[in-house]
Formats: sequence, C-alpha cells, structure tokens
Amino acid sequence: MTVVEETAPLPAPVEAVPAPASASAGLPDVPDVPRRIGGPTRSGVLSLCGAAASGLCVAVLLFGELAPFSGALGFTVTAYLAFLVVYAVLTGLEENGQAVLDRVMSVVLWTAAALLFAALALVVGFTAWRGREALPHGNFFTQDMQAAGPLDPLGNGGIAHAMLGSLIMITIALLITVPLGLACAVYLNQIPGRFSRFVRTIVEAMTALPSIVAGLMVYATWILGLGMQKSGLAAGFAISVMMLPIVIRAADVVLRLVPGTLTEAAEALGAPRWRTVWHVVLPTARSGLATAVILGTARGIGETSPVLLTAGFTAALNPNPASGPMISLPLAVFNFVKSPEPTMIARGFGAAAVLMALVLVLFAIARIIGGRGPGHQSKRQARRSARASRRDTARFAELHAPGLSLFEGAAPAEPASTPPAATGLLDKSMPPAPDPAAGDPGETTGDNV
Repeated sequence: MTVVEETAPLPAPVEAVPAPASASAGLPDVPDVPRRIGGPTRSGVLSLCGAAASGLCVAVLLFGELAPFSGALGFTVTAYLAFLVVYAVLTGLEENGQAVLDRVMSVVLWTAAALLFAALALVVGFTAWRGREALPHGNFFTQDMQAAGPLDPLGNGGIAHAMLGSLIMITIALLITVPLGLACAVYLNQIPGRFSRFVRTIVEAMTALPSIVAGLMVYATWILGLGMQKSGLAAGFAISVMMLPIVIRAADVVLRLVPGTLTEAAEALGAPRWRTVWHVVLPTARSGLATAVILGTARGIGETSPVLLTAGFTAALNPNPASGPMISLPLAVFNFVKSPEPTMIARGFGAAAVLMALVLVLFAIARIIGGRGPGHQSKRQARRSARASRRDTARFAELHAPGLSLFEGAAPAEPASTPPAATGLLDKSMPPAPDPAAGDPGETTGDNV
C-alpha cells in the first residue's frame, strides 16, 4: 500500500507595492501640521473684533434709525445678541457645528465672569470711595460714638465699639459652629442610615432659614424664656444658628469627596474608626473644610436683624459679651446711613469698608490654616513627622531585637516541632531510626546469599 502525500501549492511571491507618487511630480511634499486646540488665533481675534463692530453697528441702526427703541440697557443687550449671532456666523465659515457651539459658549462664559468681576469691583470701589472721608481719621478706629452726635465732625467719634462687637460675636459663633458643624458632617458621612438621612434633610431645610426667624428663636428662648438680658452672647447664639447649616452642608459635600480607598486602607491596618477619621479623613479634606468655615463666616458676620433683636443697640464700648447691649458693624452701618447728615453717611460707608477688610482678614487666616492640600506639610509639621518616624523606628528595633541568653556564645535552642507528649508516644510505638553508617537493614549482601 502506497501513501501519497498531498502538498498545497506554494503561494506566488508578493511584489512590493511602490509608494504612491504625489499628484504633481514638481510639487514638494507638504508636512503634517498639528491643529492648535487652545489659545487665541489670528482668525479668532479677527472674528471677535468684526463681530463686536457688527453688533455695535446693528444696535446703532436699530436704536437710531430703523426702530423707535431707547434705553442704555436695551442698547447693550441688543448689541451683545447681535455680536453673538455674527460671531457664530463668522466661526461657522471655518469650523463645524460643534466647534461653533464651543466658541459661542466660551464667549458667554467669559462675559459672565467679566460681569461678576466688574460688579465686585464696583461694590468695593464705591464703598471705599464713599468712605474716603472717614477712613483717614485715626479716631475713627479708636473711639466710640458715646460722646459724638450726628452734627459732630469726623474728628469726633468712631466705630471701635462696633469692631469689637463684631469680633466678639463672630468668635462666639465660630466656637459653637465649627465643632458642632464638623462633628455633624462626619456623622452624616461616616454613619449612613435612616436617621442620618433625616438629619441631612433638616440641615438642607435650615439653609434657607430667614435670619429674623433665628433671631426671634433666640430672643424667645434666651431672653424671654430664661430671663437673660440682651448681650453679645445671645447675638453669638443667633449667628451660630445661621452659620451651622451652611458649615454642615458644605463640610458634608467635601467629606464625600475623600476617596474610600484611604479609609479602607487605614481600617485594614487595624486603625479604629475614630483614628481613621481624625488622621486620614479630616486631614485629606482640610482645605475644603476651611472653605466651609469661610462660607459660614461670610453668612454670619453680615447679619443685622438677629443682632438687633438679641444684642440691642449701644453707642458705648462694651467688652463684656455676657451683660449689656452690644453692636456689630452691619448694625452700625445701618444706623449710620439712615441718618440725613453727610458725616454720619460717611461714617457708615467707612464702617462698611472696615467690615469688608475684616472679612478679608478672616478669610486669609482660614486659608492659611486649611489651605494646604493633602500631603503638603509645613516645615514645623515635617520636623514633627520626622521625629515621630525616628521614635517609631527605635521602638520597632527594640521589639525585633534578639533575646539575651544566660551564657555567652550559647546558640539559642530550636523550638520543638512536636509537643513533648506526642514525642513520648512516638518513641514508645515506633522502632528507633536506623543508623546511616550501618546501612539499610533491609538490604541483602552477597555473603548472606
């Protein structure tokens, strides 16, 4: 029987495909230029300028020639809308629809940011300009209004009593709000459940609580119910009621952003829950928690109606928050500017400028305390961490050091692999081990054979 092996035919050799020649042999190859994604371009700047000129011209034609329109606000809105339409058309000549939408929305966002910055600059500049008459006087910061009247010049009287009152009230409110707010936020974040959902709902509802309601609550319970007098302490309680939901809500949102892998790693190493929260969760969210405190401070330091209900009004300096009426800077501004005298109005705007400066200082202090992100330490914290690491290294070395023996040079005894009782049983029931030098007893030699 013959076996015939069938072989497949070999494939034909593949010829090398020549590279495609250029369409025109005389033109050089054009290199690929990457497209520029961000940053201004010449065509983009020209499109913006042309669209702005076109929008202005359209508004001038509509308000001056074609339509009976009038008003500065309407003129501005019409010019801006025409600018957006023309800019979209000019951008569409070079880009596709998605790029046109992106360019137009970028212009809208830049416009919104410019408007917000202009409004902030206008408020700060107008307040400082109107208070320029009172701010250069040194007595404005060192005296109170006890010996000064509405007709007195700016050389008499000041806002020292209002500055001290604001500092005392906001300090009391922060001492109450920061521990309670952060503790409540940690509870909502670390202990989920039905009750935590209920607490979160109450906190969200309290963020829209009117300030006059908080003042009335403290006035009814602290002053009418307990019989206490109006004081800075009562005003601090009312301000803390306004600040507490803001701090809790903002801190809860920040703590949710902490990665769960950090807490899982800490608990896997054996750390209890409180140590994980104190050493892992809170330091990681430190900058966000500082922002939450800043938001609460901004809400509380500008309150007027709760202070008026709970602290009263006084023109004298009162450093004792537990007794006697006390005034804050917002309440002083309200009382100054409602007077028809120019000097009192200048004092009001000067007090408003001082209030803005005080808020800026408090924000800067809070940012310095909590502005460092996770993993970034100051020099003092780095030295403290280095000392703690050296102590831990020495302690670990002592724990893993070899034990001392009674006789020098004696080798430590090896631990028995089996317990003594089991060793005795094995010795009695099993024959002794054969000697390796004597050979295997089961083997037969030639002599025995």
